[in-house]
Amino acid sequence: MSLKIVPEFEQVVEGLGVPGIAAIVLLPVLIPAVGGFGKSLTKATVKGGIVLYEKGKGVIAEVGETFEDIIAEAKAELAEEHTKDMETTSIQGEAS
Repeated sequence: MSLKIVPEFEQVVEGLGVPGIAAIVLLPVLIPAVGGFGKSLTKATVKGGIVLYEKGKGVIAEVGETFEDIIAEAKAELAEEHTKDMETTSIQGEAS
């Protein structure tokens, strides 16, 4: 009895059945069709990502500008309060 590495053709056909054989026959036709669809889908996904990135950049820039404005206003208010405190301290020092 010898060891068989490659199975007999009849055993392969029986194991696959009709759906398996149909898949083997149609595979060379289906792969390019699915590949074309996959490429289109991938390209559309990349385009959507680019558009989303560009819009996100604009939104982030606007948020950054708004935040900088808030920081500038807060610093101005702190400087104004500091000036008032200095004036109050100066007036109190003269009155003593």
